[in-house]
Amino acid sequence: MDKLLTALFIILLFFIPFLLRQTPEKITEPGEKKVELCPVDIIIAGADKPISLEEYIVGVVAAEMPATFHEEALKAQAVAARTYALQTTDYGQKKIATDVSAQVYSSEEKRKERWGKEFKRNEKKVRAAVEATAGDTIVYQDKMISAMFFSTSNGKTETAQNFSGNDIPYLQSVESPGEGDVEAKIERTAEMTLAKWNKTIGGKWDADSFRSLQLVRNPTGRVQKVVTSEFQASGREVRELLGLASTDFDIAFDVTNNIVHVTTTGYGHGVGMSQYGAEAYAQKGWTAEKILLHYYTGTQIKKFTLLDSQCLKTPSLANNSE
Repeated sequence: MDKLLTALFIILLFFIPFLLRQTPEKITEPGEKKVELCPVDIIIAGADKPISLEEYIVGVVAAEMPATFHEEALKAQAVAARTYALQTTDYGQKKIATDVSAQVYSSEEKRKERWGKEFKRNEKKVRAAVEATAGDTIVYQDKMISAMFFSTSNGKTETAQNFSGNDIPYLQSVESPGEGDVEAKIERTAEMTLAKWNKTIGGKWDADSFRSLQLVRNPTGRVQKVVTSEFQASGREVRELLGLASTDFDIAFDVTNNIVHVTTTGYGHGVGMSQYGAEAYAQKGWTAEKILLHYYTGTQIKKFTLLDSQCLKTPSLANNSE
């Protein structure tokens, strides 16, 4: 028995160093470049000092998308927001606004105030989505894209060509079904007196004007042009003048009461990723990457690292999420 215990003790002494040994970190081979995420700081308009890119993205995801959304939708939003921020700020060199003129940002203080008792749960979920995609950006032919996004579509996204006149290959129209199952408020209605309509639109509209009214639609179902016998404007111009939710609208005139009725479908400019569309796809089991590659045609997801060269800055189209 004593010999057996002695033998076991010797064997144990032999294996202890192997049991305690930790897995060594990967050693960079000579000549091999170590890949690191770019240490970019974002200058927020109105803020006292810059904050790190990833901390900024937490604030954008929290402001731009409901924290109740599926984690894959939140991840998709994080990647789109990061790409948009880098491209818009010239990699942290320029200031970025905190509203829909760029992308909406909410500070931690505002998040605490808005979420209240749900702050810890929502903050953890949003941060997890951002951390899971840290450094991920969207590129087209190795150039960072202008990652436009918006709230809700009419079942299809808009093309950059229809929106701004610039044909951008990765901002094409794609299907975006199921948003009505996620967002109950797909359609919105508004009404105004004829007097207010004339003051807002300009001119002297009457019943005959509305009888001659034509809404010329493009293949995505949105109004490309508004035409009457005495008036002509783009659908985008009319949307901006009237403050409409989208350019998919219908106009009706109540002759008896001199009231103009306007009905819109969707919310936002319609270009790029639909946020509620992303949630609808996430609920179907799509990953963040699949969602992004669907909405941004022909693109890839790539880490933004210190080894990356300067990205091509595509022409600015307009407000991002508006």
